[in-house]
Amino acid sequence: MSWRVANACAERKFGSATRKQIIMFLADKASDDGSGIWCSKGTIQRHTELGETTVKRTIRDFLKEGILVETGARGCKNGFTVVYRIDLTRIEALELTAEPEIETGATVDLVQTGPGTGATVAGVPGPPRPPNHPKTIPKPPTRERVAAEDEVVENILACYPPDRLRGKAECLGRIRDVLDAGTEAKDLLEAVKAYATESAGFSRSKVCFSDNWFKSGRWRAYVEDAATKREETKAKEAEMLAGLANWVTDKHPLCRHITPGQIDALLAAELVTQAQIKAAGLRS
Repeated sequence: MSWRVANACAERKFGSATRKQIIMFLADKASDDGSGIWCSKGTIQRHTELGETTVKRTIRDFLKEGILVETGARGCKNGFTVVYRIDLTRIEALELTAEPEIETGATVDLVQTGPGTGATVAGVPGPPRPPNHPKTIPKPPTRERVAAEDEVVENILACYPPDRLRGKAECLGRIRDVLDAGTEAKDLLEAVKAYATESAGFSRSKVCFSDNWFKSGRWRAYVEDAATKREETKAKEAEMLAGLANWVTDKHPLCRHITPGQIDALLAAELVTQAQIKAAGLRS
C-alpha cells in the first residue's frame, strides 16, 4: 500500500462516490509511483461490493481520462490480469476536496426563502427538500447501452472462423474484459479478422479454438501490429506533407500535382499559409 498515492486520491474529487471508492481501492494496491496495480475486476467488485458493470465501466472511463494507464499483463489461473498504473500527474490536476469557507455572523435576511421542511431541532432548519424527493432518486441505467455493448461483442466473435468456435459464453465474457480493459472494439475486431485471414488455409490441428485464442491473449500481437502500422502510416504521411510543404514554399513546378485534399491537409497541419498557397499558384 502507498500512503502517498492514497492521500493524493483522497484529497481529490472524482465526480462520484463510486469512482472515489474504486480509485481508493486501486491506490491501496499501488506502489509510491502509482504503478504495480495488479487486481482483476472481479477482485475490485468483491471488495467494493459494487456491480460488475459499474466496475468495468468505471475502469474504462479512468483509462480514457488518463487517470489509469495499462502497463502490461500478468498470468493467472483464468488467463491474465491487466497491470495498471495511477497517473499521479492526472490526479494532482483534479479539483481538491477542500472544505468551503464558513461565513459567520448575523445574516441580513432572517426570513427563510426556501420551501418549508417541517419541524426543526434546536432552531436548526432541516434540509431544503426531503431525501426521498423524486429528483434525488437516481435513474436506473438504460438497457439500450447494454444492448449496444452486447451487439459489439457479438459482432467481434462472429468474425472468428465458425469451424473453430468453442465456448461461446466464455469467449463473450473474455471479449468484454478485453474491451473493459481499454482495447478499442474496432482494433479487436480487426485482430480477429486478421487471424481469420491468416489461418484460412491451416489444417485443423494447427488452428486455435476461440476460447483459447482469447484466453491466451493471442489477439494482443495483432492489435499491437495494427498500432505499429498506424504509427508508420502517420509518419509516412507527415514526411509526405513536409515534402509537399517544401514544394509550396519553393514554388516548385511539381506544385501543380498537389491535390485539393493535400492542400487542406497542409493548411490544417499549419505547414504552409494561405498566402504561400496562392503564391505557388494553387488557389486564386
